[in-house]
Amino acid sequence: MRIALTGCSGFIGSTLAARFTARGDQVTGLLRSTSRRDHLEGALDREVEGTQCDPGCFDELLDGADVLVHNSVDWKLLKDERILEHYQSNLVGSLHLLDEAARRGIHVVFMSSVAVHHHMLDRWEGLIDSHHPTRPGNRYGSLKAAVESHLWALHTSEGLSFAAIRPAAVYGQDPRIERTIGYPILRDIARGTPYERKGGGKFIHVQDVATATLAAADRAGQPPVLLHLAELYTRWCDWAEIACDILGTTVPIDRSSPERPKNNFDLDELTAVGVNVERGMEGIREHLTTLRDRMQADGKL
Repeated sequence: MRIALTGCSGFIGSTLAARFTARGDQVTGLLRSTSRRDHLEGALDREVEGTQCDPGCFDELLDGADVLVHNSVDWKLLKDERILEHYQSNLVGSLHLLDEAARRGIHVVFMSSVAVHHHMLDRWEGLIDSHHPTRPGNRYGSLKAAVESHLWALHTSEGLSFAAIRPAAVYGQDPRIERTIGYPILRDIARGTPYERKGGGKFIHVQDVATATLAAADRAGQPPVLLHLAELYTRWCDWAEIACDILGTTVPIDRSSPERPKNNFDLDELTAVGVNVERGMEGIREHLTTLRDRMQADGKL
């Protein structure tokens, strides 16, 4: 298949590009002029320079595409609170791109987020499935929920075939090591700093995100699916304990955070498309061990 991929130079996007190419697909990647490219060697069949909010590059990006994987977000606009620019680039740009995909009859896989959920209904009894209404708690979540709504509208009005992927916090080896989940934990514990970060979250490995995305890409013409990707809940103190173990040291750790979350995500639809996620805590240990080795090799530990 020919895959049109936005956000291909990022952490998730570069993993997707490599996985699609490894299975024999051809990947057209959308890249900004300033995007890093060295980690994409061999992963892209074709490069298109532009952004998701530039209709001038849509023809080249979508030419011959069987699937559009829309994964890009301009995070800097959100971080800098340039809200109107965020709306124009991330929301309006996405809607125009999806309109064009629908016009051409291209199957869409949208990289959404579990952030479409925040205000969760008690009558779901703590197990949130894809039928729960989207009630986000921040602008990132509202962006994803708005785009999902547009996909449903295009499905009804234009016959658009689509799937939405909703990952939780994604861990794995980021090409930019400092952005890898666990980097500050290992760094601070190696320095002997007491670990006091409270809370935690739900996590999914980047390779599991890629596996789900590939499965979703193969669903052209099938009913839409919304796939939650949230394998396990882990407290930051749990990460810190593993970090102490693999570093062979101890520091005081605040373990006061709740051991269980109030809500979990139902993964039945994920299983139904043939994707099983079962790395567990051993996956986090393996991740931190690899990250430790990278940091030591780079002189950062």
